[in-house]
This record gives sequence, structure tokens and C-alpha cells, in this order.
Amino acid sequence: MSRAVRIHGYGGADVVQVDQIDVPAPGPGEVLVKVHAAGVNALDWKIRQGYLQAAFPLPLPATLGIELAGEVMALGAGVTGLAPGDRVMGPLGGLGAYADVVAIAADKLALVPQAMDFTQAAALPVASLTAWQALRAAGPLRPGQQVLIHGAAGGVGGFAVQFAKAAGAVVVATASASSREHVLALGADRVIDRHAERFEEQVRGVDLVLDLVGGDALDRSWQVLADGGAIVSTAAPDIVGRAPAGQRGLWFMMVPHQRQLTEIAAMVVAGSVRSTIARVVAFDALAQAIEESHSGHAPGKVVVDFTR
Repeated sequence: MSRAVRIHGYGGADVVQVDQIDVPAPGPGEVLVKVHAAGVNALDWKIRQGYLQAAFPLPLPATLGIELAGEVMALGAGVTGLAPGDRVMGPLGGLGAYADVVAIAADKLALVPQAMDFTQAAALPVASLTAWQALRAAGPLRPGQQVLIHGAAGGVGGFAVQFAKAAGAVVVATASASSREHVLALGADRVIDRHAERFEEQVRGVDLVLDLVGGDALDRSWQVLADGGAIVSTAAPDIVGRAPAGQRGLWFMMVPHQRQLTEIAAMVVAGSVRSTIARVVAFDALAQAIEESHSGHAPGKVVVDFTR
């Protein structure tokens, strides 16, 4: 049997429970992974609350979690390039990572570098790939473009600041005052206090807004766009309908990409990209960590260690 953190209905923290489920068998093209660590994401509480059930209906009970790091246990038919004992990480491209044993498509997994442990690896897949791909969803990044990143202190935001700066963009970020120095250290040219300042009063001519928070911040962002500018949102599935006439808004969802993840992991090991872990929690504290991801936490990513 395998432990699994599941919801049987939608609601608050009390609907999350630990169940015992059967160990899956890997299908064709899949591998069986013993999970050592997994990343905690805002999507966890949004799914738990039922906010996304219209856009992404799912059968209940459902195992939460969208990314993992662990060890290959067995191979399904047709899998090449991996072997039992390999250390791997990856996004599921769906739900189910919060279980001791998970069957996942082999082509979604990248090898974990030797210099990286499982908790470090679990912090990478969703945040780094989302940042890399979302920054380019509206077109190539060009040197000198002005990029505004909402939610820059989070896991995705932290990578986005670094990737945009490396591409030669002028990076303006919104974050809490307590996260200002952290975001500046990642490479932001300017950090605006999202609680005390109105970014739309201070910024104009933005070529790309990366919206990681949604809500009022998204609605206020249209007025700062340059002609031909765009907003890419990971937080508002209805962005197209909310866009004023003549404005360009795109809803973005990350796509698993083995090569990109391998390259990003190598950059983290080399020190050219920084991965920030806010804290590591034990498996028994996962339900509370999901709840706390709703209200905010220290800069970076929360990771659950299945061995604790």
C-alpha cells in the first residue's frame, strides 16, 4: 500500500486526508517512482477549494500534488534511457504527486544531478519550467524589453526574475516589503511594495506583464502596457474575457519538458541560477502547508520531505 494525500470533496484544510491506496503499476511508457520529496504549489489549495473545478473537472477522491522527486522503482513497457535506482524529478502534468509511489510518463522526468538532493530537486520542476515558458508565451524575450512580474518572491516569480534579467530585460517586480531585498538580489532592477504602493502609478510602457497572482493586480495591469504589450497570467483562466478591447492577454499552463528541466537543473548546480526553498515540511504537515500556501510564506518554495 501507498500513503496518498487526497481530497474526497471540496473545501478547506479539513477535507485533506491521508489515505492508504494500492501501489500502481507502470503502464506503457511509464515508470514507477518512489517519491522522496514533492513541491507545494498554489494550485493545491485552489483545487482543494474547488476554484478550478469548472475549468478542470476531476473525479473524486483525487490525490493532490503536481511535481515530485524520487527514485525509479520499475519500468513500464517501451521505456528506455532510465533504469531502476535512477534519481529523477519532474512535473506530472496533472495531479497525483503526493503519494509514496507514483506512476508517471518517463518523458516527463529528468535525471537529478549528483550534486542535488531530493528536496532541492522537488523545488524545481513546476516553478522553473513555468517561469521559463511563461516569459516566452507571448513571443521571444528581447534585450531592453521592460518586464513587470507580479508575485516575484514566490517560487515561479523568483525564477522569472532571474530568467528575464539573463535575457537582457529591464525587470520591475511587485512583492511585499519584507521580500524586497531577496527579489533585488535575484536581479530585479526595481521592486514595488505591493501593499503600500500602486504599481500603475509608477510604471508605464511595459512590454510584458507576468501575472502570478491574478485578482486586482491583473485588472490594474492593462493600463501599464506599451503598445503591442501583453499580459501572460498563470493565475486567471478567464484573462481573455477580462482583457479590454485591443489588449492582449494569454492564459498560460506549463508543459512538462525534459530537456528544459535538465538544462535549468544544471544552471542551479553551477550557481548561475538560484533556487530558493522557503522551508521543508514533514509529510504529516502537508495539509497545513497547503493551507499556508494560500496565505503566503517566506520567499521561495515550500517542499514536503516524504522521509520526515
